[in-house]
Amino acid sequence: MKGGAVLKKAVLLLTTALIITFAFNIVYPLYMQPAVETSTLYWGTTGDDVREVQRRLKNWGYYDEAVDGIYGPKTFQAVKDFQAKHGISTTGTVGPQTRAALGMPTAAQASYTSARGASSRDNVYLMAQAIYGEARGESYVGQVAVGAVIMNRVNHPSFPNSIAGVIFQPGAFTAVADGQMFMQPDESSMKAARDALNGWDPTGGAIYYYNPAKTTNRWIYSRPVLKVIGKHYFAK
Repeated sequence: MKGGAVLKKAVLLLTTALIITFAFNIVYPLYMQPAVETSTLYWGTTGDDVREVQRRLKNWGYYDEAVDGIYGPKTFQAVKDFQAKHGISTTGTVGPQTRAALGMPTAAQASYTSARGASSRDNVYLMAQAIYGEARGESYVGQVAVGAVIMNRVNHPSFPNSIAGVIFQPGAFTAVADGQMFMQPDESSMKAARDALNGWDPTGGAIYYYNPAKTTNRWIYSRPVLKVIGKHYFAK
């Protein structure tokens, strides 16, 4: 009987050790990831974060100097120009709202990232923000359709070749201009973003969309309409 008790105790200890190991391996990767940099960047700051800001601003036509990682007067002015174009207070510093507008990780994105794991997370969140800002009153298919237009532009030679580049191309999306882009997206928008990124295109290849009750752009009416989904006309 004594030997049986010892064996039971050994089995119990081994089982406990396995449970602890399993829990550590699951929980640690999800919640102990290195923190995403979210500090404010300003004149005099240096480093990779500044270099990334410069690179993105240069790609979108706001900055034409060297991408050197030094936050000097040219970077300061480029940030102010970007902020003015996107309805953000023109401080010349890169805080959470400007980070979000640039498509760089923010505290909210860091939380999403820690729970999901790998690089496409930022694109999902950024696209979800655009979908929520542009189409949160539309059906789910209508939300995916807006994401599909973004993806179609990424793959089109006439537009920037990145999701952030397309979304923040000057004058491209009303939600960026009026600040609705920077609201917290809901789960429907997140799911629609993932579906669009995975290739679902309810529009049939559209690279434009508009609400005829709201648009003041007469040129858009010259584009052939491929599909009408909810209040949006999707055109090529």
